[in-house]
Amino acid sequence: MKKIKQVKMDNTRSFSELVLELVSSVDEVASLAKDSEIDTEALTEFSIYIEKLSPILDTMRQDKMIMDTPSIRSAIGSLETELQRARNCIINRNICSNAHRFDVIQRHTHDLGRSLGLLLFASIGVSLDLKDKLGILHKEMMNAKFDNSFCCSSSSESTREIVEEIMNDDDQILCVKEEFRVVMDMEKEDVTLQLKYGNDDEFRNSLLGLEFLIRDKIIDYEWIIDEGIIPILINRLGSNKCIERLGIIKVLRTIAFENDQTKEKMADISSLTTLVKSLARNENERREAVGLLTDLSQLSCVRRRIGRIQGCIIMLVAILNGNDPLSSNDAGKLLTALSCNTQNALLMAEAAYFHPLIQHLKEGSEMSKILMATALSRMALTEKTRASLGEDGAIKPLVIMFKTGKLEAKLSALNALQNLSLSTKNIAYIVNSGILPPLLQLLFSVTSSLMSLREPASAILATISCTDSILEHKDLPDQLLSLLNLSSPKLRCNILVALNNILSQPGASVVRSNIIQNGAMQLLLPFINEGDTKIRTTAFNLLYTVSENSSIEENYLPKIVNIISSTSSEAEKAAAVGLLSNIPLSDKKATDKLKRVNLLPMLVSLFSSMSSSSSTSPTTRSLEESVAGVFIRFTLPSDKKLQLYAAEMGVIPILVKLLSDGSIKAKYRAAVSLAQLSQNSLTSRRSKNSRWANCVPSPTIDGYCEIHSGHCSIKGNFCLVKAGAIPPLIRVLEGDEREADEAVLDTIATLLQDEVWEDGTNFIEKSSGGVEALIRVLEVGSVKAKEKTLWILERVFRIEPYRLKYGGSAQVVLIHLAQEEPSLRCLVAKLLAQLELLQDQSSYF
Repeated sequence: MKKIKQVKMDNTRSFSELVLELVSSVDEVASLAKDSEIDTEALTEFSIYIEKLSPILDTMRQDKMIMDTPSIRSAIGSLETELQRARNCIINRNICSNAHRFDVIQRHTHDLGRSLGLLLFASIGVSLDLKDKLGILHKEMMNAKFDNSFCCSSSSESTREIVEEIMNDDDQILCVKEEFRVVMDMEKEDVTLQLKYGNDDEFRNSLLGLEFLIRDKIIDYEWIIDEGIIPILINRLGSNKCIERLGIIKVLRTIAFENDQTKEKMADISSLTTLVKSLARNENERREAVGLLTDLSQLSCVRRRIGRIQGCIIMLVAILNGNDPLSSNDAGKLLTALSCNTQNALLMAEAAYFHPLIQHLKEGSEMSKILMATALSRMALTEKTRASLGEDGAIKPLVIMFKTGKLEAKLSALNALQNLSLSTKNIAYIVNSGILPPLLQLLFSVTSSLMSLREPASAILATISCTDSILEHKDLPDQLLSLLNLSSPKLRCNILVALNNILSQPGASVVRSNIIQNGAMQLLLPFINEGDTKIRTTAFNLLYTVSENSSIEENYLPKIVNIISSTSSEAEKAAAVGLLSNIPLSDKKATDKLKRVNLLPMLVSLFSSMSSSSSTSPTTRSLEESVAGVFIRFTLPSDKKLQLYAAEMGVIPILVKLLSDGSIKAKYRAAVSLAQLSQNSLTSRRSKNSRWANCVPSPTIDGYCEIHSGHCSIKGNFCLVKAGAIPPLIRVLEGDEREADEAVLDTIATLLQDEVWEDGTNFIEKSSGGVEALIRVLEVGSVKAKEKTLWILERVFRIEPYRLKYGGSAQVVLIHLAQEEPSLRCLVAKLLAQLELLQDQSSYF
């Protein structure tokens, strides 16, 4: 037998570098063989064998599981040597001079096959798949024939013969020879004894020896079973001191491969539990363990047992979602195998792996579907998982269950849909599934057996009622109103929410008007006497939605005010105050009643407590807006006494604060109130020369106002200057939101009344950015806001210094405005003429 010449190992290079160089040699030899001009057919066949080696070596180079041992480095060196011999033979055309050229090619192929067998034997850490590929190529090369008359006597050489060659090689490294000698000299009995009783080194050697015996077919699976090898390995694997877990699992996978008898020996619950523990260990061990469990899952008994092992499914789902593609793939196969069991599918869903649950909803038995839906209804799902279930198709089978199933199926499906409907992303799926007609039919049904379904049905309706399509059912609001007094508390609350969602939609104005005309206020107002805070709050929200410019029966007003002062729910406060803000301003009786029950001081106190809090939630904003809306009622310019009362209560500082800190809606309402108050500032001032001023010392002199030319105060004549309202009014105009512009401009216009226009103009001009902000409104404001601005600027440009200072920046804007807004051309023409840029009678304007 020919000796295999080994190259010296270079320990300075990494294992990956060694294999990479070997791949390079393989590619070179394959290329030379294909390009050779002699014995083309034989060398082409030779190149085919060589080319098969390249991807195998490349996979090995990238496999992190492979142990970098002296034996595997020696095997790589052997392959490198044989490749160099083949290369030299092809380059030097030694084939040509040899009478038996086919024999030469065949010999090189067999030599490479032997070295490949050495690599196969030494590669303890590689995966089963890679070992199989190595083994197949090894056999092909050892059995290769290039001439019919040639009989390959060496094709039957075993791994043992290959190792013997290494042992006889003087150039072989001592540690490698010793390792191979120990393993080669082991007999079957030695392997069994050392597996049972050996120390760590002996156990490792016996494990290598066992693989050697299996690979060389010296032992069969009957011997493995008779000797109790599998329980020995499983027990050792379960030991806390075991340091060869990865090797054990690999050998177990080799034993279990394509042999159900050996699989059954690993299928008891104790063995499976031991293997499951390896799922929680390092990446390599986890990869092999999940692979072995996947192989074992071919047995039905394994599929029954493995799901019951605590933590197994959770770990498998984690591996499925992990970064290791091999482990993830095997975990997916194993989960699929286990998912036929409904309990396993539920455990997977609890681990946020919902695909099996959805499959059972689609294809399972009726009882299986009910189990899945019931579990889904009880799960504490996040917004993300709810949305994921909707995207993955859970909603359609649930709707089918509700439409076609029996009572238990309907109930479980509705409860599951109710849970999923809490995700806004799922609402469209539910509506598009065609659930609305049968849902409404159920709500209006009087069949006693279906009564238990009405609560979950109403809850679903409450969440999907914000969609536009629901307005197609024009009679629905009136029908839902008719159910309110016949329902349980939960059902009643859901109906109120659904009604509020429906009637809050922009396209529902006609519907709102219709239900008010049909007496909705009289039906809904009694709900404010409900003891249930949730129902009461929902009723207030609905009343607020439908009650715009609607009066409220006087006897309900004290009750509403009492709720505002006593409830701990900010949402209820906001809805109740909003309801009061909707009462028509012309309802004088309501104003008098609200004053008598001390609404105003209570709201001022409420606002102060809100201001001290750092909360800026939507509910807080809504409450501020509603409070500002109520203040408009108490600042009407037609009732100076009421204005004085509001000022005395401390309303004005709140209005100024809202201008700075409130939402744009609150700013608008605050500006409306300030404009109403400021309309009476001039007539409420005290003259500079009045006897009162002569009698009173310095404090009143400090109250002199340069706009009103009198002694002003916040509470005395609601002076915007003394209130510090002008800067925040200008900042609103400078901002990006436009909804409050018109109210702010109305407020500023009160400072430019005929009696005080010049002083008012001077004050605005001195306010930082005042005139610039007005000019900006001509560019970005609404048509109505631009019209009001033109009126104000006409007064500003009456003063020559201001014409000179701001006329240049205003003229470009004015010319563009004349072109864009035909309705404003006359006003623009007057201003341009005022700036002496246009004659008064320009035909263009």
